[in-house]
Amino acid sequence: MQRKIINTGDGSKTLFVPEMDEQYHSVNGALTESRYVYLERGYLCSKAINPVVLEIGFGTGLNALITALHSNSLQKPTTYITLEKYPITPNEMEKLNYGDLISADAQQVFTKLHKVPWNIKTSITPYFNLLKIKADVTTFSFTDLPPADVIYFDAFGPDKQPEMWDELIFKTLFEHSAANSILVTYSAKGEIRRRLERSGYLTERLPGPPGKRQMLRAAKPSD
Repeated sequence: MQRKIINTGDGSKTLFVPEMDEQYHSVNGALTESRYVYLERGYLCSKAINPVVLEIGFGTGLNALITALHSNSLQKPTTYITLEKYPITPNEMEKLNYGDLISADAQQVFTKLHKVPWNIKTSITPYFNLLKIKADVTTFSFTDLPPADVIYFDAFGPDKQPEMWDELIFKTLFEHSAANSILVTYSAKGEIRRRLERSGYLTERLPGPPGKRQMLRAAKPSD
């Protein structure tokens, strides 16, 4: 998969895939979108004491970075599990500027997120453990993973990668998540919402990040 580094509206960079005509984050602001959708509407809304975060699509590692930084500042022990079929290269990682925009400590964490081995649970900070799994989500079995308290659903758009948004995947995620868990995604398409609801989730549309009118958050009931 060929990718290009591009600038986004808040000064942060992201990756663009020419063959799909799709970018990894919003062109209106990669860092802004990540903080708004996944951190503020997902991680920080979870009531789990020691949350397990499951990310569908590790991508640039931006969502993992902001979650790691906040888990450390909140002293909230967090296990972060992420699945990715096409990891980015070290050269691509070095050209992304998230650490420069946040802090020197953030850059160190970001580098470590990418350099730790795949398929081995690794401590990134005193409060953040990472398990990167190189796998295809459409064929992956979640049976051996702990139930997720928060799910970041950050695949490419439904029109670009429809197989990632199949209803069966949402049903699988529902079955392997904890009671009262939440799933957040930048997509607010009506069909995606209906698939989540048919899978058992209670859904709500929330105001979206810059450039998007709405996003979705789904909750798994406790009973």
